[in-house]
Amino acid sequence: MGATDPTDPTSGVTRTLLQRHPSPAEGWETVQTLVEIPRGKESGRHSHPGVEVGYIARGDVLMEFDDGHALRLRTGDPFFIPSGAIHNARNVGRETTMMLSTYVVDETKPLVTTYEGGRPAKPRP
Repeated sequence: MGATDPTDPTSGVTRTLLQRHPSPAEGWETVQTLVEIPRGKESGRHSHPGVEVGYIARGDVLMEFDDGHALRLRTGDPFFIPSGAIHNARNVGRETTMMLSTYVVDETKPLVTTYEGGRPAKPRP
C-alpha cells in the first residue's frame, strides 16, 4: 500500500509489520501490523487467508464488506473479520486512522489479496 497520488483512494495507506511468529497450529502464522489510513482514504477491497482481530487505536472507520454489511468503528473499538471476507476500511474521520490488526493466517499464502472489479488483483506479501 502506499504511494502518494491524490487521485488514488488508497494513496498513503501503510501497513507496518510489527511481528510475525509461527502459530501453535502447523501451517499457520500469527502476524501483527499497524495500519494507518489518512483522512479521506481507504484500504481498498481486500481479504486475508485467515482471521483478522483488530482494534481502532485512533480515528473513525467505516468497515464495508462485500456481503453488504458495514461496521462503524471508532477509537477504542475492537473488530473481527472472518477468513476470506472481502472488506474495505474507509477513514470517515478527521485524522489519520491507526488500526492494530492481528492475523492468524495460512503461512503459504500472501497476507493480503486485493480485489479490483470483483476479481483478485495482485497479492501483497
